[in-house]
Amino acid sequence: MTSIRHDWAIEEIEALFDRPFNDLLFAAQQTHRAHFDPNAVQISSLLSIKTGACPEDCAYCPQSAHHHTELERERLLPLDEVIAEARAARDNGATRFCMGAAWRNPTDRNLERVAEMVEAVRAEGLETCVTLGMLEDRQARRLKDAGLDYYNHNLDTSPEFYGRIITTRVYEDRLRTLAHVREAGINVCTGGIVGMGESRRDRARLLQQLVNLPQHPESVPINNLVQVEGTPLHGTAALDPLEFVRMIAVARLTMPHSHVRLSAGRLAMSDELQALCFFAGANSIFYGEKLLTTDNPESHRDRELFRRLGIHAATARPDTESTDTARSA
Repeated sequence: MTSIRHDWAIEEIEALFDRPFNDLLFAAQQTHRAHFDPNAVQISSLLSIKTGACPEDCAYCPQSAHHHTELERERLLPLDEVIAEARAARDNGATRFCMGAAWRNPTDRNLERVAEMVEAVRAEGLETCVTLGMLEDRQARRLKDAGLDYYNHNLDTSPEFYGRIITTRVYEDRLRTLAHVREAGINVCTGGIVGMGESRRDRARLLQQLVNLPQHPESVPINNLVQVEGTPLHGTAALDPLEFVRMIAVARLTMPHSHVRLSAGRLAMSDELQALCFFAGANSIFYGEKLLTTDNPESHRDRELFRRLGIHAATARPDTESTDTARSA
């Protein structure tokens, strides 16, 4: 059985990336089967509750006020509209409802409105996740009091490559928010984006940051860059699809108990590539036609792919390292 480690050296992670493809996937599938149902995939749905005009300058993001995209600025959605979207997601098979707001950090007034959304979505029988930017410790505690299950705050890339992607906040800001979330007792959802022009070592360094946190993230989204015209990364050379599969496999090997989410970029992936990702250890997806502002496969396409692969939707369950550690002994 694979034990949980928090002391990975960069050379060890790079060595995993360098393994022959078949050997890497075989090891990842063995690890996956040791800790999860190999034919179950957790389904999340993602809604943008406040779109556009973000003050951050993330080079990949069409919501940044720094970039000239055609995205219209929108106000925070009303509660009844969020509830309606959550019910539709639940009826389509989602077990977790994620809400994203294009903020650098929420004001206390806006946080209260989001807390109401969290309470209402939980009342519909769904797990809840939000991504609101940076948080203070007291704000994380307020979300915990509202019943929030997961907080998403991606590291995006390696510390070394980070400054080429974002200049309006530093890497330590992101780590500090993750620490506040963990200290508040909320499950951590954090991962990154590949295909932004980074090197394999950058991808290994991103994973090193995640696996050497004091506790592994419960949920690890791996995004393949969706290029949007008007953003600085539009026109970046696409990542080799097999390199993307390697990223999934190494994430599974180094974080054996985490859900590894196949996130943005699925629309451009073939069914065969997605199948390889599931074999490599991905066991979570975002479901629905939109991921905040970018397109995602239609629900019927995902259902048909699941049918062809013999995959079924996982039921919601607590996803904590502490409960799983006993199984790794």
